[in-house]
Amino acid sequence: MTSSLRLIAMAAAMAASASGANAQIITGNGGFGTPNGVVTAPPVGGPVYRYVSTSGGLAGIGQIAGVGGTNGSLYLTDAFSAAAGAQLTFFFNFITSDGTGSFPDYAWSGLTNAAGNSVVDYIFTARTTTSGDTVPGFGLPGLNAILDPGTTPIIPTPPVWDKLGDSSGGCFGGPGNGCGYTGWIKSTYTIADAGTYRLGFGVTNFGDSVVDTGLAFTGALVDGNPVDPVPEPATWAMLIAGFGLVGAASRRRRTSAVAA
Repeated sequence: MTSSLRLIAMAAAMAASASGANAQIITGNGGFGTPNGVVTAPPVGGPVYRYVSTSGGLAGIGQIAGVGGTNGSLYLTDAFSAAAGAQLTFFFNFITSDGTGSFPDYAWSGLTNAAGNSVVDYIFTARTTTSGDTVPGFGLPGLNAILDPGTTPIIPTPPVWDKLGDSSGGCFGGPGNGCGYTGWIKSTYTIADAGTYRLGFGVTNFGDSVVDTGLAFTGALVDGNPVDPVPEPATWAMLIAGFGLVGAASRRRRTSAVAA
């Protein structure tokens, strides 16, 4: 099992008694968001999406074993049942303000069983890059899903998105150095065996713990059935406000860290 998914398993065990064995689990900064900046309304499922962000993330969370990273966040969906050959689909949008080749932040998605043990370490990986596709991320495990569109370049712009915290609207290294966003991309993965599963998402800073990156995701379905229930409209504001406080922490700008 990878270090990231092992941490998910630990979180699942600790959270089961408090929140129910099948409940979603968030470690670091993650939860619900609504359209703002470069993250537009989701293609399906209404205005609410899920996200993870390195802004307010926790040390040692969200990394891929053997690749490394500093601080990040993890999100594990509700447990769901799937038949052999079931189609797991969802949409994601990779957003990064870290646009330099020396600090290539990354995100990923994986599949566990209900207990949190890895079944598919990586459905996809995405990483900051100055040119070409962000998926699969360079130096990261390969792609196990079918993507639509099949190409995933960064749309180059200092990304405005509230989940990036102080990094929103910024671009380390300047425009054209890899910062931006992919827009919504559909991922389709075929589940090999019948069972009960969870869908996990992670994101991490790389090389430092400032200038942030995030992943928005939405519309997770297995053979057309929702993986994570969509919150009722009356609860959106409460959920967004609550999760927005998770993992909040003071951060230093990279220039200060370098000077030190």
